[in-house]
Amino acid sequence: MNHNLPHQDTMYDAFLRRDSTYDGIFFVAVRTTGIFCRPVCPARKPKRENIEFYGSSRDALHAGYRPCKICRPMACRGEAPDWLRPLLAEVDASPDIRLKDADLRARGLDPNRVRRWFRRHHGLTFQGYLRALRIGQAFGRIRHGGKVIDAAFDAGYESLSGFTESFKKLTSFSPNQSPRQRLITVTRLPTPLGPMLAGATDEGVCLLEFVDRRMLETQLARLTRRLRAGWLPGAHRHLDMLRSQLDEYFAGARTTFTLPLVLAGTPFQESVWRELRSIPYGETRSYQAQAERLGRPAAVRAVARANGDNCLAILIPCHRVIGKNGQLTGYGGGLWRKRHLLNLEQEHTPA
Repeated sequence: MNHNLPHQDTMYDAFLRRDSTYDGIFFVAVRTTGIFCRPVCPARKPKRENIEFYGSSRDALHAGYRPCKICRPMACRGEAPDWLRPLLAEVDASPDIRLKDADLRARGLDPNRVRRWFRRHHGLTFQGYLRALRIGQAFGRIRHGGKVIDAAFDAGYESLSGFTESFKKLTSFSPNQSPRQRLITVTRLPTPLGPMLAGATDEGVCLLEFVDRRMLETQLARLTRRLRAGWLPGAHRHLDMLRSQLDEYFAGARTTFTLPLVLAGTPFQESVWRELRSIPYGETRSYQAQAERLGRPAAVRAVARANGDNCLAILIPCHRVIGKNGQLTGYGGGLWRKRHLLNLEQEHTPA
């Protein structure tokens, strides 16, 4: 029995309510069918005496259960659905593409369904997402010496005023200011622990946070202020590298990340974050030990706060810091995620 799981009554109640806050915390195995599901599975609910709970899909598989075809418990949470993937691949291949509702229908897609998915996952309509990609490309052209008017027409705008208005609305600065501004390119990355919001500038990755973290808006506001940057969804070479290395990490095939990182904190916070990166894969350290290594043995609480202000989850491994008594404490993404990450690393640490 996994003693780290919530009480069985709590899990069963969450399962009946399809409570998404427990998605990833436990899996439900059905004895009568031999399958296991996510807590949010829309299938008909079995009787209490016919189910058992597991803390990971791996445990359910080892117990002889097979994954449900409806809720797909082996898939990364936040992953794009099958029906949408061809469209996303088309947009990735041609970021300047222009598609109207009629074009979506011609591809067998319901424009309202596409719109809802993009609003839920990107906070934009599909058309807004395409505009943001074109504005991002225009920013790159202008920043590297291109003329504003040429970038405007290449982005499909018929007037310079319309382009300027859209540009300022999305980035918070005018096109003419581009050579002196930073732009953070953001995207959502599916992971086994839920979708994460990732951001990168030309200098490196500056953001990696679980999208359901309560402090996410605060983190975004701090990054905007400290980096003096605007935000746009889109693709970036650093985000492509991040996606690849995260996949390898969750598969147990990567123990260190080789990505350029952009730290946006106070001098003390950045010293704490650099120290966090010295904790070896598969090992843990107490807050007290971390404070002592920084030469600040009395600053345990300050160190803990700096850990909590880290906005590069996993890359700067604050999940490897635990209480002095060995208990798991203080993780913005939730203790269940902290437990999963530590178990993953310990499982793949060479003997």
